[in-house]
Amino acid sequence: MKSYRLCRHLAILSVIAGALVLLTGCQGLSGGNGAGSSNVAVANTSLNFGTVAVGSNPTMTDSIVNNTSSSVTIATITGVGYGFQVTGLTLPLVLAAGQSAPFTVQFQPSAAGDPTTTISFNNENAQTIVSLPVAGDAVAAGALSLNPSQVSFGSVVVGSSQPTTVTMSNSGASALTVNQTTLSGAGFAISNLALPLTLQPGDSAQVTVTFAPPASASFTGSVTFATTSNQVNANVVLNLSGTGAAIAQGALSPSPSSFAFGDVQIGANNTQSETLTNTGGSSVTISQAAASGAGFSISGLSLPATLAVNQTVSFSVIFTPASAGAATGSLSITSNASNSPLSIPLSGAGVTSGSLTANPTSLSFGSVQVGSSKNLSETLTNTGGSTVTLSQANLSGAAFSISGLSLPLTLTANQSVTFTATFAPSASGASSATLSVLSTAPNSPLNVGFSGTGNSAGQLAVTPTSLAFGNVTVGSSSPLTGTLTASGASVTISSSTLSNSEFVLSGISLPVTLAAGQSTGFTVTFTPQAAGATSASLAFSSNAANSPTAQAMTGTGTNAIQHTVGLTWTASANATGYNIYRSATNGGPYTEINTSLDGSAAYTDNTVVSGTTYYYVVTAVNSEAQESGYSNQAQAVVPSP
Repeated sequence: MKSYRLCRHLAILSVIAGALVLLTGCQGLSGGNGAGSSNVAVANTSLNFGTVAVGSNPTMTDSIVNNTSSSVTIATITGVGYGFQVTGLTLPLVLAAGQSAPFTVQFQPSAAGDPTTTISFNNENAQTIVSLPVAGDAVAAGALSLNPSQVSFGSVVVGSSQPTTVTMSNSGASALTVNQTTLSGAGFAISNLALPLTLQPGDSAQVTVTFAPPASASFTGSVTFATTSNQVNANVVLNLSGTGAAIAQGALSPSPSSFAFGDVQIGANNTQSETLTNTGGSSVTISQAAASGAGFSISGLSLPATLAVNQTVSFSVIFTPASAGAATGSLSITSNASNSPLSIPLSGAGVTSGSLTANPTSLSFGSVQVGSSKNLSETLTNTGGSTVTLSQANLSGAAFSISGLSLPLTLTANQSVTFTATFAPSASGASSATLSVLSTAPNSPLNVGFSGTGNSAGQLAVTPTSLAFGNVTVGSSSPLTGTLTASGASVTISSSTLSNSEFVLSGISLPVTLAAGQSTGFTVTFTPQAAGATSASLAFSSNAANSPTAQAMTGTGTNAIQHTVGLTWTASANATGYNIYRSATNGGPYTEINTSLDGSAAYTDNTVVSGTTYYYVVTAVNSEAQESGYSNQAQAVVPSP
C-alpha cells in the first residue's frame, strides 16, 4: 500500500499598520502498508449453524487446502470456544503442496445467545495461515410447562367422577413435540389429547384428567409426558391425588337462605320464590313445611315430596302485612335430610299507603321580560309509608314548561324528586297555569299552580353607530371606543359577533345586564394584516326588542416604510472581493450578511428593522481566499417607522 502525505496550507491574513502579513503552516496525514494474503484456504470460507437448541450438538464439515507449491505445517488452532470445537485434525499437521485435510466443527451451546468466533489455523511461528469465521444462534429448547403443575381432586364420592383441565404450554424458544403419555394410579384417566402433539413457542393445548375413585380410600398417581425438542428429550410429570368418599346422606340447601321482603303496603302482598336442592348423596323426602310470623305464608309445595340427588323443588313465600310495623318469622322444613329441620329466616315491614306532596305548593315567577325566561325549582315528596309511582305530569299554559322530570318514576317512602319549572312570556301581561301530577298515591292528581307576568322588552342602542379607523399601518393597531345603552326596560346582552378578524372587541364581559338608562363602554381595535380598505360589522345579541344591535366599522391598512442602509468603502489593492459584517451591539460580535463575495466597494442592506441602530465592518479577500481583519466600524441609525 502506498504512503501519502497531505499538506494543507493555513493562511491568516490581517491588516497590521497597513501591511499584509501571511502566516503559513503544514499538517501531514500518512498511512501504512497492508499485509498480503496466504494461498492456504478453507473450502467453506465461513460456517453458520443457524438456529440451534441449547443442549444439542450439531456439526458441519470443512477442509483446509494447501494451494502453494511447498508444504505447510499447521501447528495450532485458536479461536475455538463459545460452544465451538474443531475435531478431525491431528496437530501438528503437515500439508504437502496441493494436499487438503477435512475437519469437523461442532456447535454445542450451553446458553441462549448469538455466539460468533473466528477459528485461526496457525504455523509454527504462531502466524495465522487461514481463518474461518463461525457463527450460530443458540435458543432455549422447547420446555413443556403444566398449569396446574399438580392436581389434587380432593374428596370425590365413590361412583361419581371429577374432571379437571390441565393446560400444556411451550415456554421454551423452540418447537416441542409431546410423543407419549404414561398414566399411573387407580381411578385416574386422561382424555382429549391426540398424539403426537407439536407446540410452537408460546402455544398451548389442554388435556382432561378425570378422577373416578373405585373405593373409599386415598389414591395417588401421575401422568408422564415424553417430549422432544430439537433432538433433546425430556419427561414432564404431573402428580395426581384424590380421595374416594362414601356416599353421603341427603342434605337440603335453600336458595335464598333468607328472605327480606322490605316495605309492603298494608293490604298488598309481596311474593318471592324459594328453591330447595338435595346436595347430599342420597334421596331426601320433605314431610312438612310451615311459615311462622304474622303475614307470612307459603304456596305451591305439595307434600310429601321426594328429591333425588341434585334434584330441586321450587315454591312461593308470601308476605301480606295486616298492620304497620316490622315483622319477622321463619320457614321450617322437616325432612329425613341430615340438616332437618331446616330453618329459613323471614323479615318484612307493613307500611301505610304513599302520599305525594309539593314544595312549594305553588310557584310565582313575578315579572319576566318578554323574550326572556325565569327558572324555579319544584320538589315532589312521597310522605307516605309505601312507594308511589308518578305516571304523568300535565301542564296548562303556553308560557310555562317543566324539565328534569322523567316519567314514569317511583318514589320510595320519604324519597323526593326535584325538577325545573320555566316561565318564558311571549307577550306582556299576567299568565297562569296548573301542573297536574298523576300517581298511584291516594291524593292523585296533585295540582301545583304557576303564575307570572310578562313585561315589554327594552331597547339597546349603540353609539356611535359606526367607527372609522382611517389609515393604520399594517401590523400596528388603532383602538376606538363605543357605548351600549339600555332604555325602556333592563336589557341582557348575551353575546357579540364581529365579521372581520382584523377587528377585535374588548373592554366588555358578556353576558351583562343593563338596567333601563344604564350604559357600558367597549373598545374595538383595528389591526390590519394587509394593505387596502376593509370593513366589518359588530352585532350585539340581547333580549332587547331590536336585537341584534349592530355597529359598522371601516379602516384602511397601509404598508410600512421599508428602510435600507447604503455602505461604501475605499477599494483595497489586490482584493478580489469583500465581506460585509453587521451587529446590533457596538463593537460586535458581528455576523456576515452577504451571501456571496461582494466584488464592488459598495453594499445596500435591505434587511434592517425600523427604530434599530446597526454597526458595520468590512473585510477584504484576495485571490487566494485570504481574508483581512475588520475595517473601522460604521454606525447606521434606522428611523421609526
